[in-house]
Amino acid sequence: MNLASYLERHAQRQPDRDALRFEGRSVTFAELDRDAGRLAAALHRRGIGPGDRVALYLPNQPQFLVAYYAVQKLGAVAVSVNPMFKSDEVRYLLEDSAAAAVLAPAGLTFHVPADCPGLRLRIVVDDGPAGPDWLALGRLYAEGAAGFTPIERAADDPAALLYSSGTTGQPKGVVLTQRNIHSNIALSACCSDLRPGDRVAAFLPLFHAYGQNYLMNGAMLAGATLVLFPRYSPETVLAAIGAERVTHLFAVPAIFIALLASDLAPYDLSSLRYEMSAAATLPEEISRRWFDRFGRRIYEGYGLTECAPFACYNDFHQHRFGSVGRPLPGVEARVVDETGAELPPGAIGEIVLRGDNVMAGYWNRPDDSARALRGGWLHTGDIGRIDEHGYLYLCDRLKDMINVSGFKVWPAEIEAGLYRLDGVREVAVYGRPDPDKGECVVAAVVAKEGAALTPEAVIAYCRDHMAAYKVPSRVDILDALPRSATGKLLKRVLREQA
Repeated sequence: MNLASYLERHAQRQPDRDALRFEGRSVTFAELDRDAGRLAAALHRRGIGPGDRVALYLPNQPQFLVAYYAVQKLGAVAVSVNPMFKSDEVRYLLEDSAAAAVLAPAGLTFHVPADCPGLRLRIVVDDGPAGPDWLALGRLYAEGAAGFTPIERAADDPAALLYSSGTTGQPKGVVLTQRNIHSNIALSACCSDLRPGDRVAAFLPLFHAYGQNYLMNGAMLAGATLVLFPRYSPETVLAAIGAERVTHLFAVPAIFIALLASDLAPYDLSSLRYEMSAAATLPEEISRRWFDRFGRRIYEGYGLTECAPFACYNDFHQHRFGSVGRPLPGVEARVVDETGAELPPGAIGEIVLRGDNVMAGYWNRPDDSARALRGGWLHTGDIGRIDEHGYLYLCDRLKDMINVSGFKVWPAEIEAGLYRLDGVREVAVYGRPDPDKGECVVAAVVAKEGAALTPEAVIAYCRDHMAAYKVPSRVDILDALPRSATGKLLKRVLREQA
């Protein structure tokens, strides 16, 4: 078992088909497999082997795929490092993972500390200036043999180490095994109906589980072409959809919200047959607006990095607005109370998951692993309900629940209501300490262009449409909401700013 086997298979079956398109240039399956094999051979000669951690401190660029599949061929473990990280953050990940090697573009090499224990090999992937301790990728290509046979790995051997966002502390390394990723991307490709000849827009960051597994590895398994972008730029991506005949658009809710507010008439989107949203909750109102405008559903997925990341899917055959779908084949989902007892359909509690997609644990954190995987189930920290037909509905994050004078308030419920207020483009609701009520409700709202939206109007709308204890005591009208590189809303930043 080796994730690089998919690349090798398509290099043999369709060597001249594009595996990758990037800024107008093509890389065929044969070329990608050749370069990954040469790099694997060169790393192997320098002592990198099965189980070693190799850090990919790389933005979205073709070298990310070369490095990732070279690491897989070796049976080593790919450690993804956010390319926006600076020196202290990079040091933490390199030392925590005990990385033996790191690959980076020249523009990021100065963020890699010179004194990282255990770091034996530093590789610069482009022609920019780097320090004397850095080896050029081109030199390693020249040294490597034309091919390198992937080393077979056991199903439970680690394949990738992806770090959690660290919103509540230092990031934790999520250990994903060969089995985790193999099972997940097979289901991803099937659910998204990926086929040879399809073209997948990939602007989501490859260091994240969604971009890395669902898009990159899913496309590689299916033999589809990855149309890769350094980042999301609306004009560039929209123009490329027509020029590259993109069939699949994978994005996050913030992008679909922005597209709905945009004039799309200048762009040829006729090649698209599939859109999907994940990484954050898609408001039901946005899903319905998209369907009304384009006549196509936005398919939704639910999961976490800890489950590789795909767990539920909504749903080719019986799509339900507002739901994240039903568990994938081989995945079990339950809603439980504080004691871990399963709740009946319709009851609200914590979502727990079990299946081949669930991580082995957190890297070198046995206590955190035991807490997250207690009872054999992954405790997600997400709150939801499952209806009598098995469809999962997200309510909120457990840690985001607001306690107002003893009443539980779920921010997602208020957000869903505010999306129905004319003039609201985006909204985020969170709690702040209150000396009388324990906590109070705060709403941060982004208005649609040209909308005359005031805090007083938002509060008045809430008073007319929801219980008094749910009405925000404060509304801030903002130009934009803070988000991570993967599109995840950063409520902690709003709390800090408030």
